[in-house]
Amino acid sequence: NGYLHIGHAKAMNFNFGVAKKFGGVCYLRFDDTNPEAEKKEYIDNIVENVKFMGHDPWKITYSSDSFQQLYDFGVQLIKKNKAYVCHMTGDQVKEAKKLKQKQPPSPWRDRPIKESLYEFDRMRRGYYDEGEATLRLKMDITHDNPNMWDIIAFRIIYKAHPHTGDKWCVYPTYDFTHCIIDSLEDITHSCCTLEFENRRESYYWLLDELEIFKPNVWEYGRLNIKNNVLSKRKLKQLVMDNHVRG
Repeated sequence: NGYLHIGHAKAMNFNFGVAKKFGGVCYLRFDDTNPEAEKKEYIDNIVENVKFMGHDPWKITYSSDSFQQLYDFGVQLIKKNKAYVCHMTGDQVKEAKKLKQKQPPSPWRDRPIKESLYEFDRMRRGYYDEGEATLRLKMDITHDNPNMWDIIAFRIIYKAHPHTGDKWCVYPTYDFTHCIIDSLEDITHSCCTLEFENRRESYYWLLDELEIFKPNVWEYGRLNIKNNVLSKRKLKQLVMDNHVRG
């Protein structure tokens, strides 16, 4: 969902290099879960730059191609009593999280399974405005790791997606999507930078609850260079303001 920079070049070299060294293959996958941030311009630019760097992806895939399966997994988790439709606002969730392990549970955490199934279907069919309902995973709000505090799996966004059009108005979050697609694509080693290390527990919690294949997760240090910009957000601003070409 942005322009690549030299940090991405390092990550590409690591991923494609490790795959090549051990006789494996490497995907180029777009985890395009947020229609507000995705643009065909970014997709085309990334594909072009990956090839420019000399890498040849085994497959180019899009998480959005699996939106129906991801939605079905959401239904499956509700039926297992491991997910529920919540009507807390974003600000209310943030305020609750400030209390850390002492935060109160969502008022809708223990709503009947049948009710959550009904409300999740209403979310899909556009009965709620943005922010009025989310699907949250029923994890452990007393856990030391904030990524186990009933994270959001689906939210409502009324914006057409560059890959799927206007078919959906409920979109899966990155944290819900990433581990599931890793599993569905039979990824043996999922590599990410160290700031994602505390997401390991939620990554494996979700795969365990769905009883699907669990890849190995590797973290490595991210690249930092003095007097250089290594931020997608800042790079995007430089391009949009015509300071550089992207």
